[in-house]
Amino acid sequence: MADPGDPGVLLDYLARSRGFDLSAYKQPGFQRRVAKRLDAVSVASYAEYVDVLEVQPAEVELLFDTLLIGVTGFFRDAEAWRRLAGDVLPALLEAKPEDEPVRAWSAACATGEEAYSTAILLHRALGADAFRDRVKLYGTDLDEGALAVARKGAYSDRQVEGVTPEDLAEYFASSAGRHAVRSDIRRSVIFGRNDLIQDAPISRVDLIVCRNTLIYFNAETQNRILERLHFALREHGILFVGKSELLIRHSDRFQAVDLKQRIFRKRTRTSSSERYAFIAGGATETPPRPELPGSVRDSALDIGPVAQIAIDPAGTVLMINRRARALFGLRPADVGRPLRDLELSYRPADLRSPIEAAARERRPLRLERVTFRPPGGDERQLEIEIVPVVDGGELTGLSVTFTDTSESARLRTDFETSQVELAGLQQELQSTVEELETTNEELQSTNEELETTNEELQSTNEELETTNEELHSVNAELETTNDELRERGREVDQVNAFLEAILQSMGIAVVVVDRELRIQVWNDQAEELWGLRAGEVEGEELMRLDIAFPVERLAAPIRACLHEGADAPAPLELDTTNRRGNRVRVVIRCMPFSGHREHSGAVIMMEATPR
Repeated sequence: MADPGDPGVLLDYLARSRGFDLSAYKQPGFQRRVAKRLDAVSVASYAEYVDVLEVQPAEVELLFDTLLIGVTGFFRDAEAWRRLAGDVLPALLEAKPEDEPVRAWSAACATGEEAYSTAILLHRALGADAFRDRVKLYGTDLDEGALAVARKGAYSDRQVEGVTPEDLAEYFASSAGRHAVRSDIRRSVIFGRNDLIQDAPISRVDLIVCRNTLIYFNAETQNRILERLHFALREHGILFVGKSELLIRHSDRFQAVDLKQRIFRKRTRTSSSERYAFIAGGATETPPRPELPGSVRDSALDIGPVAQIAIDPAGTVLMINRRARALFGLRPADVGRPLRDLELSYRPADLRSPIEAAARERRPLRLERVTFRPPGGDERQLEIEIVPVVDGGELTGLSVTFTDTSESARLRTDFETSQVELAGLQQELQSTVEELETTNEELQSTNEELETTNEELQSTNEELETTNEELHSVNAELETTNDELRERGREVDQVNAFLEAILQSMGIAVVVVDRELRIQVWNDQAEELWGLRAGEVEGEELMRLDIAFPVERLAAPIRACLHEGADAPAPLELDTTNRRGNRVRVVIRCMPFSGHREHSGAVIMMEATPR
C-alpha cells in the first residue's frame, strides 16, 4: 500500500468531530488498524478517508470497531488466574473485616469474560451468601457494542473453552451451544462505559483486573492510566495486568506480588496530600482569614468566576456580577428591576417557579443540564443553583448561580515518574514485547472475525433458501387467491347485471333506502321521472331531495315499513309534476327490505300515469 500521508489529519478530525483523542494509542498499531478500513473503502490516504467519514457517519462506527480490539476470554492465561485464586485473593479477603464490602473492577472488560471470571473466583472464595451480600463488581469498556454482549452474559462453545467442566456446570446454564452465565453471577456485575484516559476511575476498589490494555498506549498515556488505577485502589489493593505488562517503571506505585504472572499490590503513599491533589488539582487548605471590608467583598463577588445574581424576597434584582452580565447580556442598569421583567427569568430556564419553591421551603434547589446558547456563542450546559439567604430565621434574599459545566476540569495527575529503572534497551524491549502482543491479538481478532463472517454467510445462505421456499409457497397461494378473486368478480358482475335487468324490466321507478333513509338504489325510471341521475342522489337522504315530488309525504309510510312486524302500508297516490313539467299521478308502494335479522331498509316503487 502506498504511503497514506500524515495520520495527524485523521487524528485531528476524530478529536474535533467526535471528541476522541486517539493520539494516545501507539501509532504503528493505530496505523495498521486504520489501513484495514482504508482498504475496505478503497481510499489511499488519510485525507481521503476523512472525506469518507464526513459523508458516511456509519463508517465512524466501523472504524472504532476495528480500533477497539476485543480479544478476550474466560481465565485467559490460566496459570496467572490460578496464582491469583491460589493465595493472593484469599489473603486480600482475609485482611478485610467480614462486614466490609468487597469491591472489584474489570477495566477494559470487552465482552465481559474477564469480569465474569473475576466474579466466579470471588464467589468460590467467599461462598454464595457472602458473595451476594458483600461483593460489588464493575465491568467497564469504551465499546458500547461489547458492553451489550457482556450484559447478556451468553457465550458460544468457543468462547467458554477456558472454563473448566466443573465451573461450566456450576456457573453456566447451557443450551443448544450457548452458555449463559448464572443469573446471580450476572446480576452481581455492573457494566458501564468508561474511558480509562479521560473518565474518572471507579474508586475504593480492592481488586482491579486490567489485562492487555496498556500495551495499546504510548508511555505517557500508560503513566496516566496507571496513576488513575493507583488512585482507584484501596491501600494494599491488587492490580492484575496482562502477561506483556511489566510495570517496571512504576515501582513507586506498585509492588510486585508475582512478577511472572503480572500481579501487583498498591504501594502506600508517603503523604496523604498527594492523594487529594489528584482530586483537587493540588489545592491545599489555607488558614482562616479575617473578614474582608464590604467594598472588597462586593468587588470579589463582581469578578467571581461563576455567573451570579442576587434578588430580594420580592423578586427585585439586588446584584448581577460581571460574569452574569457578560453571559446573559445584562447591564448594571438592570439592578433594581424585577427579575420577572428580565429575559433571564425564563431563559435559559424558567427560574420563577424554582425561586418561589426555594423561598417557600427555605432550602437550596438545583437545576442541572440546562442548555443555553448565548448570542453569537457556542451552546453551553449550565448548572443553576438557587440558595435562600436566611438571617435570624428571616428570608433576606436568594442567590442564583450559573455554573458552566460544559468544559469541566479534568482530573489531573500529580505525580511524575520518579525514576526510570530500566534504561533505553529495557524500554525498547518492553515496547517490542507489547507490540508483538498487540499484533498477536490483532491476528486473533481477525481470525475470529473471519470465523464469524463464515458462520454468518452459512446462516444467511440457509435463510435465503428458506425464504425462497416460502416465496414459492406464498406465490402459489397468491395465484390460487387471485383465481378465486377473479371467479368471485365474475359472479358479482353477473349478480349486478341480473339485478339491473330486474329493476329495468319492472318499468316503474324504484328507490331503495336504508334505515337512515339514505338512497342506496335509484334506477333509470327514477332518473327519467325526477330528472336526477343515480350518481347525484346515491348516499343522500331521500327527505332532502330537491324535486317536484313532496318527499316529506313518504316519511310516515317508510318508517312504518321499517317497524318490525308491521304490515306493508297501503299505496299512496299523489298528484305532482315530472321532470318534463307534465302533471302526473304517482302511485307509491313501500315495502320493507330485510337484511340478515332485521329490516335494513325499504323499497319504494313509484308508478306514474299522465293526468
